[in-house]
Amino acid sequence: MRIRVLSAAMLLMAIGMGSASATIRIDGDPGGRIEDYLAKYQNLRKSGEQVVIDGVCSSACTMVLGAVPRNRICVTSRARLGFHSAWYPTSWGSTVPSPDGNRMLWSTYPREVRHWITQHGGLKRQMIYLSGSELAAMYPACI
Repeated sequence: MRIRVLSAAMLLMAIGMGSASATIRIDGDPGGRIEDYLAKYQNLRKSGEQVVIDGVCSSACTMVLGAVPRNRICVTSRARLGFHSAWYPTSWGSTVPSPDGNRMLWSTYPREVRHWITQHGGLKRQMIYLSGSELAAMYPACI
């Protein structure tokens, strides 16, 4: 009897995990290498999964806006997107701007996002954040 209860509980958990995987939640993602995020988001695009932005999504993370179809992205009131110019590390421990990286980022962003970035000074070393009513005007609220 105990084995049947345990098996039923495991089955219910597996069913629940299957449906939970239909939505990807982004929160606290600081970004990283552009190439890594391109690969990650190409797979996400193919998967058909919904994306909920529910917190910070910065740097390369923001490429989700162009990589995943708009109708599969929603934002919560906690969503905060951080944009900055691309860079790469040098062998002496410093960083230098990456024109190729900036072109990649720029080509990924939807027109409205590019317009917002331009209005806020463009992609620079310093992070700029898109959130609140400005973000809500571009993407639907999660229900």
